[in-house]
Amino acid sequence: MTTSLDEVAYKMCAGGKGILAADESSSTIKKRFDAIGVESTFDNRRDYREMLFRSDEAMTKYISGVILFDETIRQKAKDGTPLVELIQKADSIPGIKVDAGAKPQPGAPGETITEGLDGLGGRLKEYYDLGARFAKWRAVIDIGAGIPSYTSLIANAQALARYAALCQEANIVPIVEPEVLMDGDHDIDRCYDVTEWVLKEVFQQLFYARIRLEGMVLKPNMIVPGMKSPKQVSYEQVAEKTVRVLKNCVPSAVPGIAFLSGGQSDEAATGHLDAMIKIGNLPWNLTFSYGRALQAAPQKAWSGKPENWGAGQAAFTHRAKMNYLAALGKWAADEEKKAA
Repeated sequence: MTTSLDEVAYKMCAGGKGILAADESSSTIKKRFDAIGVESTFDNRRDYREMLFRSDEAMTKYISGVILFDETIRQKAKDGTPLVELIQKADSIPGIKVDAGAKPQPGAPGETITEGLDGLGGRLKEYYDLGARFAKWRAVIDIGAGIPSYTSLIANAQALARYAALCQEANIVPIVEPEVLMDGDHDIDRCYDVTEWVLKEVFQQLFYARIRLEGMVLKPNMIVPGMKSPKQVSYEQVAEKTVRVLKNCVPSAVPGIAFLSGGQSDEAATGHLDAMIKIGNLPWNLTFSYGRALQAAPQKAWSGKPENWGAGQAAFTHRAKMNYLAALGKWAADEEKKAA
């Protein structure tokens, strides 16, 4: 069991490949489809994701794994092939989102706790049988006046640790995702301080839960100023602070760190990752686990029309390739313009 967990965790983050987060909930995918004028039906959701998973160059060269939603892991392509099989045929690893979303936390006004632990052991067994070899659970930490509180932070860290223990028991690699949101007007140093606190608490709880670090993947935010902050910074400043906080908090036994994009623009998410790799001397593999930053362009190009499949796949392949290059430290801004 241990070997299998370790191998999957390493493969998820190795060689410049990254993870496609295609695990949007029904309400989230509806918002994405509303923005491009497409009705969010069962068939449209299937067709869109089938388009992505049949993008041969992107899936085989640049994508190591795909996080799926409960509906998607059960869906079949138009020709009857399970979508999970399309992912496996590309030598990519199917994964599954298992949390039930962030809900208001009692006793912590303005903060949330992620739910979904009840019955998780049984669901993980079913997901394993459906082909999932890793899972994802997202904790949401907001920055604001008087928050985060220790009450909220510790509750979310403990939930992440319990989820991770259940995953490893089921021979499924846990992606541990504590996301410090980039909403608000805080500066980069406030993001650094909160993220450091969050990561230290999370790894303490993972230790208490006896998590095998070699068989997990961390999915953190980058250290960026809030979107409303008047003090925006360079790619290099984000990279320096992000690498510094990770070295201070994340044990080297963790095989890989796959960043979330968290509302950054496509190019910024890519540029920040590239700048981190260029710092060098890192004890873990760094890569991407992007949702919107990989999918916004192909969604727009596809726009729900079968005749636009090729355009949608080309847009997906371009974004996947740019992030692959970034994860190798070989991206440059002019690459974006040249290939666009």
